[in-house]
Amino acid sequence: MDRLVDLLPELWASTAETLYIVTLALIFGGLLGLLLGLALYATRSGSLFPNRPVFGALNVVVNFFRPIPFVIFLAAVQPFARSLGIPGIGPEFAVFAISIASMFAISRIVEQNLLTVRPGVIEAARAAGASRSRILFRLIPREALGPLVLGYTFIVVALVDMTAIAGAVAAGGLGEFAIVYGFKQFNPVVTWAAVLVIVVIVQAVQFIGNALARRILRR
Repeated sequence: MDRLVDLLPELWASTAETLYIVTLALIFGGLLGLLLGLALYATRSGSLFPNRPVFGALNVVVNFFRPIPFVIFLAAVQPFARSLGIPGIGPEFAVFAISIASMFAISRIVEQNLLTVRPGVIEAARAAGASRSRILFRLIPREALGPLVLGYTFIVVALVDMTAIAGAVAAGGLGEFAIVYGFKQFNPVVTWAAVLVIVVIVQAVQFIGNALARRILRR
């Protein structure tokens, strides 16, 4: 316990680092995943811009990357990150790797939630003279906003898990803190302190996401 008290400054610094990584990865991965999900939705058969070759290509890309275990993806994407001038370790690498890995999962969540929009809403907008682009970028996301918030909440929880895994390759955050000061020094109290902080973060994110989605769905 005394060791944990000594490590409290490092614990808070690692917590801040985890929040920094998750926030940036959500911004970059969330935006890229949203665009990819919109493209998947728009180009599928019977949608606003049906295009079988484009949809097939996007579908293959998403299905190729999405099942790769994140710990393997970290090692695989490291040379690519270095070729772009991004260090192969540290928070910057974690943001880069998590953004790319999460983009494919987010795109599928976005696509599935957009499909829940009733066709009658789209037909009414077309009948009122709205362009297909306006329907795709404004009407559809607004109609699916509640489920999208729940989907993104799920992704944030997954991003926190990813930061913990990234800690195994010295990417910083609570994962590295638990490994370096807890696991490698045979100190389960320190390890469990990191676990508890992660649980608190996840519970807070889930609570906020549920409350926001409930408010949107009741409008």
